[in-house]
Amino acid sequence: MRRSFAVLAGVLLAGACALPAAASASASAGDGDQGFTLKDPRIDESSGLAASRLHPGIYWTHNDSGDGPYVYAVDSRTGKTVARITLRGIGSPRDVEAISIGPHNEIYLGDIGDNFGGKWPYVWIYRLPEPKELKDQTVSATQYVVKYANGPRDAESLIVHPKTGRVYIIDKKEDGGHLYEGPATLSTSGANIFKPIAPVDLWATDAAFSPDGRRLAVRGYFGGIYYDFDAGRIKRAGQLEVPLQGQGEGVTYSADGTKLLYSSEGADSEVVAKDAPDPPPAAKSPSASGSSGSFGSGSGSGINGSVKLGAVVVAVGLAALFGLRRLRRGR
Repeated sequence: MRRSFAVLAGVLLAGACALPAAASASASAGDGDQGFTLKDPRIDESSGLAASRLHPGIYWTHNDSGDGPYVYAVDSRTGKTVARITLRGIGSPRDVEAISIGPHNEIYLGDIGDNFGGKWPYVWIYRLPEPKELKDQTVSATQYVVKYANGPRDAESLIVHPKTGRVYIIDKKEDGGHLYEGPATLSTSGANIFKPIAPVDLWATDAAFSPDGRRLAVRGYFGGIYYDFDAGRIKRAGQLEVPLQGQGEGVTYSADGTKLLYSSEGADSEVVAKDAPDPPPAAKSPSASGSSGSFGSGSGSGINGSVKLGAVVVAVGLAALFGLRRLRRGR
């Protein structure tokens, strides 16, 4: 969703981060999962990102409020849209904020945003099969009504466990929110009640499960955390190296689990790839030029130490400027 502070932050960061951003773009050009630029002018408020497992190298995204019932398939090798899918059988989307891929190659969209911080008594989730053929087409979707056990709230993070298919939502609060767990199976008859099961120490704008379902990555505007995940129980494992973006609202693991890709709202916005912390052993490989590990890994590959320090200083300065609170210490 639009935030005046995020727009100003983008302006400030543009000059401060021009050098590392340019280096990243150069290193990742044409590398697909190494990062790309969203080139479709229709995608100007990308608020979610999900890697396709059915179509290697394809990433699904969508706009924030104000668009229609659409999702876009983007080829990460070129940044060009190869299909726009129109959802049929649902109402008018209100504030679509998240996208996730569940088992059996099904796309889940979270119409879960609430600019008024709790005005809507219910929100919606849409589910549709991922098309086997990538072309502009209309696809029937299923709509689910969602309510929270402790009342309405704003949220921008919806994740579907890749093994169990269970749906989770993280609400968006400056002081940190909660992970909400939905029913084992969503129902079209009546409301699906999501219950808070664990605190999340972040002002969350998106989240993603690792392909094996054992890690949960959560991002915010100025930082990120990853958790060990086990049947709904989470344990904080470390911090993520989230790139400085004008309005960062999307994150996904690459299909092989080796990368985390971060997206931002805005026309011609860049999707930045970073090495995922502790990728699957079979998928581990030397870092590509221009990429880097997580802060907690001790790796400095691809980023000069002074540049990394400068980025941290800028982030802290911006946080102070806007009165944002730092991530709370892990419990």
